[in-house]
Amino acid sequence: MNNIKTEFTIKDLENFSGIKAHTIRIWEKRYSLLEPKRSQSNIRYYDISNLQKLLNVSLLNNNGLKISKIADLTDTQISVKVREIIAKKGVKSQASNSFKLAMLNFDENLFNVAYNNLVATSTFRDIFKNVFLPLMGEIGLLWQVNSITPAHEHFITNLIKQKIHLNIERLQLSQPTNLKKIFVLYLPLNEIHELGLLYLHFELLLHGYQSLYLGQSVPVANLLDVQKVYNTTCFVTYLTVEPSKISVQEYIDKVHNEILMDSNSELWVVGRKIADSPNLVVDEKYIKLYASMVDILKYL
Repeated sequence: MNNIKTEFTIKDLENFSGIKAHTIRIWEKRYSLLEPKRSQSNIRYYDISNLQKLLNVSLLNNNGLKISKIADLTDTQISVKVREIIAKKGVKSQASNSFKLAMLNFDENLFNVAYNNLVATSTFRDIFKNVFLPLMGEIGLLWQVNSITPAHEHFITNLIKQKIHLNIERLQLSQPTNLKKIFVLYLPLNEIHELGLLYLHFELLLHGYQSLYLGQSVPVANLLDVQKVYNTTCFVTYLTVEPSKISVQEYIDKVHNEILMDSNSELWVVGRKIADSPNLVVDEKYIKLYASMVDILKYL
């Protein structure tokens, strides 16, 4: 239990709930909604039960219940109201909060319970696009403002990866039906952020394509080994933090000159690095740039 975060600042509460710190203070002062504690050095903080309550209050408030009415409810009544909304509108409305709490507490069981509740009513594609993608965006922001540590991010990311792998394995039992392209997915050297690329692998298999996943930290020269087997290849890479020692333009030029030139292959490049590099110059015969995974999915 020593690794569980138990103390939160009001800024942490704002980051997790989306409710401004100023509003939280008003609710606390006017309605005694939360009960902050004080550390030995007399610094105000909130425990995890306060965070849980605020997430529930946020859900009720976002679904039309006035804060003055919520404040009159006991904690048990608030929980009942939350369950009523979930039953009426579906578990997606509470799933993100459950996943955040699972991440904070390193609670794999809570993650799986929340996920299985979603699976009962939704497809994996629906869950990933409508729950996991927004969640990962929020988690990235929480990490940037130090509300969570890298350990929290790695924990939740690896649990999501497990679910992607599970669904990929099911699809790999079927033979490809769309043989127009052979896709080879990889991450550049020192790049380890593979969640988006893994999901794209799932989507390609779902669309009936033959998709090969090379994984993390693949040197450019290794792509030649694939070309020896598959003459016509669509390489796909996801640039999140790499390349860092050379520019994105230099990296693309390197793949173009060493792998693609005078071949039947092409390269699709997607990720944050592309979105942040608006002036790239590429040979459109061989290279396609996408600002986000959503853009690639539209193309498929």
